Amino acid sequence: MADTTVQKKIERKSVLLSPRSTEKAALLQNRKNIYVFNVSKDATKKAILACLKAEYKVVPEKIRMAAVHAKPTMYRGRPGTKKSGKKAYIYLKKGDSIAI
Repeated sequence: MADTTVQKKIERKSVLLSPRSTEKAALLQNRKNIYVFNVSKDATKKAILACLKAEYKVVPEKIRMAAVHAKPTMYRGRPGTKKSGKKAYIYLKKGDSIAI
């Protein structure tokens, strides 16, 4: 049984990668109680829900997901690209919160 719990912990960590720290995410969090996370590209809403229940002990009202496309950038005069990925908007009830 120890193997399955270790595997579940690895799966949880690989679903929710990190909280998304942008101006828009901060405004949504403060005004509407919506949290934004970077998630893995193969993450599903059910996997995110299970991860939120286990890690943060909250049940969201709604989960919305959006793709983040790669963008060309310039860094120190050299061309590059920003990474692509996926983000999830976590809608929580009034009174619920996630300690980030």
